Amino acid sequence: MAKIVNLTPHAITIVGPSGPTMTIPPSGVVARVATTPSPAGEVAAVEGVVALHRVAFGEVQGLPGEEAETIFVVSALVRAAVPHRGDVASPGDLVRGEDGQPIGCRGLIIN
Repeated sequence: MAKIVNLTPHAITIVGPSGPTMTIPPSGVVARVATTPSPAGEVAAVEGVVALHRVAFGEVQGLPGEEAETIFVVSALVRAAVPHRGDVASPGDLVRGEDGQPIGCRGLIIN
C-alpha cells in the first residue's frame, strides 16, 4: 500500500464517482519550481498601464528524494519539471460543486 505525501500548500480532495473519497492534508513541505522574472515592457489597457514580465524556470525545490512505496503530490508545474520521476503526481481533472467552486479532483496524474 502506497503512502501519499502532499507537497502543496493546501489539502487535496480526491473525488470518486459517488463523491469525495479521501482528503490528503498538506505535509508542511511545499515543492516549487524556482522562477526568475525579467521585465518585458508594458501594455496600456483601459484600466491603466500593466507591466509585463517573462519568467525563466529553474530547479525544483522542496522535493524529497524517491522513497519506496511513496507518491509525492505536487503542482502540475513541478511534475512537468521532473519527467524522470515516476513517484511524482499532480491533481487530476478539477471537480466543481453546484456553486461552481472547486471541491476536489478526479484522481492523480502521474509521470
